[in-house]
Amino acid sequence: MKKQPEPLTYASAFAELQQIVRDLQDEAVGIDELTVKIARAAELIRFCRERLRMTEEEIGKLTGGVEGIP
Repeated sequence: MKKQPEPLTYASAFAELQQIVRDLQDEAVGIDELTVKIARAAELIRFCRERLRMTEEEIGKLTGGVEGIP
C-alpha cells in the first residue's frame, strides 16, 4: 500500500525551497536534474506567496479597524 504524501505546509515548502537553494549553491545539482529543481522551486515559491497572501487577508479581516495594524 502506497503512503499518502503529507499535505504541504508553509514551513515544509519553505524548508524544501531552502534545501534546493543550498543544493544549487553547493553545485550538488546535475545538469539533468536542474530543470526539475528549478520547476519545483517555482512551484514552492508560488505556494508560499499564496499562503502569505491568504494569511495577510485573514489577519486583515480579523483586525479590520484596529488602530495601528495595517
